[in-house]
Amino acid sequence: MSALLNAFGNRRIFFVLLLGFSSGIPLALTGSTLQAWMASEKVDLTVIGIFSLVGLPYTLKYLWSPLMDRFVPPFLGRRRGWMLVTQAALFLVIAAMAYSEPKAHPGALALLSFLVAFCSASQDIVVDAWRTEVLAPEELGPGAGVHILGYRVAMLTSGAIALILADRMPWRVVYLLMAGSLAVGMTASLLAPEPKLDARAPRTLKEAVVEPFLEFFARRGAVGILLFIVFYKLDVVMATALTTPFLLELGFTKTDIGAVTKGLGMIATIAGTLAGGAIVAQTGMKRSLWIFGILQSVSTFTFFALARLGHHYPMMVAAIGIENLCSGMGTAAYAAFLMSMCDKRFTATQYALLTSLMAVTRVIVGAPTGFLAKTYGWETYFVISALAAIPGLLLLLRYDRWKAPSA
Repeated sequence: MSALLNAFGNRRIFFVLLLGFSSGIPLALTGSTLQAWMASEKVDLTVIGIFSLVGLPYTLKYLWSPLMDRFVPPFLGRRRGWMLVTQAALFLVIAAMAYSEPKAHPGALALLSFLVAFCSASQDIVVDAWRTEVLAPEELGPGAGVHILGYRVAMLTSGAIALILADRMPWRVVYLLMAGSLAVGMTASLLAPEPKLDARAPRTLKEAVVEPFLEFFARRGAVGILLFIVFYKLDVVMATALTTPFLLELGFTKTDIGAVTKGLGMIATIAGTLAGGAIVAQTGMKRSLWIFGILQSVSTFTFFALARLGHHYPMMVAAIGIENLCSGMGTAAYAAFLMSMCDKRFTATQYALLTSLMAVTRVIVGAPTGFLAKTYGWETYFVISALAAIPGLLLLLRYDRWKAPSA
């Protein structure tokens, strides 16, 4: 127990929480909150839809991540320096968004939104790298859980709380307040420890681009690691891809769905990530991945039970709560695993690449889900979703053959 308290209760973990909050603030400001602002200003729905493209930097961040491994700002160090640069840029661009006119000048707002997404994705690159490098191996699980906690609280702040504030004050003031909330991350960047790098950092841009790939694929089991990253949460992606249409078809109201999925769901996810981080610290990475991989699959059967029962409110609440709890635990172990697979010379590049690979599962698997549910029915669909955990668990059998990074 004392080891667990040390893993959660140290100074580094506290800064992980603050930087997780800083990472989570910008997302809604170019997403759901921005859509609400534009809708309230009577912007055409087609224009609002096109604005989803401003989020492209989040999926392409690996393209410029080598720059953050190679170049070091002239203050604070390789990681903290870049964190402060990206946070200061976010403060300025979000503040500039506050003075935009969505209906009169949508083009200018689109440019600013794109810059926010770019700076936010850049902050994610360096915060992920800092967290991976500064935490001890036994702190990776707790660190992953606490980071997700900070990120979720930030999403609540710039999402739900921002919308509540917008009913009581002008949008300009709301966005200025959100820009001001980045002071949390700036303070953490100034006070957090700079990771110590034992090995030599890349000396040229070519080295920063090429070496991360050469180092990774020189490891034993590299292909298996990549396949595991793609397949480990395949069942979760499938089970949750059509949650809203499924619940609507069963006759639940939008209020029911919003209250349970966004309220209880968020609480269960946060509880799951914190519990998952603690279990990783206590039982180790391999065993935790096994436990959570099985739990994720089993939790999908709660949706099967709901499909069998139909409009059954207690079962709906149980299904959402159990699935989010188990998925949250799996996410904590999954994130800790990704951190453990990064060579600290190239953390920014390798972590960005690995997390981009995670998105492949979400994009590709999401496409056929509607066809499967329509063709086979909801009950069979959720059985298929649960069985989709098998490839990831089979790959986990090779865990002991996977080689950790050399640095």
